[in-house]
Amino acid sequence: MKGWYWGLGLLLIAFAACVASAASGVSATDDGPCCGPISASGQKLAALIDSMNVEAHWPAHEHVNWETGDPDRGGENEGPGHTHCSAFAAAVAKRMGIYLLRPPEHGQKLLANAQASWLPSAKGREGGWSPVKNGQEAQELANKGNLVVVVFANPDAQKPGHAAIVRPSDKSVRALRLDGPQIAEAGTHNHNSTVLRIGFRSHPGAFPDGVRYYVHAVEGVP
Repeated sequence: MKGWYWGLGLLLIAFAACVASAASGVSATDDGPCCGPISASGQKLAALIDSMNVEAHWPAHEHVNWETGDPDRGGENEGPGHTHCSAFAAAVAKRMGIYLLRPPEHGQKLLANAQASWLPSAKGREGGWSPVKNGQEAQELANKGNLVVVVFANPDAQKPGHAAIVRPSDKSVRALRLDGPQIAEAGTHNHNSTVLRIGFRSHPGAFPDGVRYYVHAVEGVP
């Protein structure tokens, strides 16, 4: 009889744990990888992003060469809102042999807003870009080695939006849900690797539902 009560107690504890887990929205697989392994092409993409050394280039408040991120006006201050997220995204794309709207077709000022409009346009589609449905798919595609850009168009067209590159990551389901995909970005603070929630935090309404993802396939990547 004592053994029967012991077994019943264990079942009740297990049942309570399942109920608590369901109530919190956490499943047993939440600590597992969200988006598949990082392929050899994904590792190559990560290495390319690392080679850009964004944390030492594309400094905020200075005018820069969009492609290299080096200041080109002797450190002249361009104002507190002047950052280079879209220039960095375009520079990564160019390094990969992919066109993303950039100078001279559009100046660096308000370029992120312009990219957000250009990517889903006929010209963007003709250039090989296509929309991605959500952050999980974006991370999966980046892990395979595809170029994925995430953009936010500012509702005020006269204020800057934001753009970043999704970088490969073996983050968990839980981490993806809480913070979004892993990104590299230039901004007020540049990050070689951070999460979307942090990278877009100065843009109200961006995370999690205001951003849009677009992918350009890379030759040799399935």
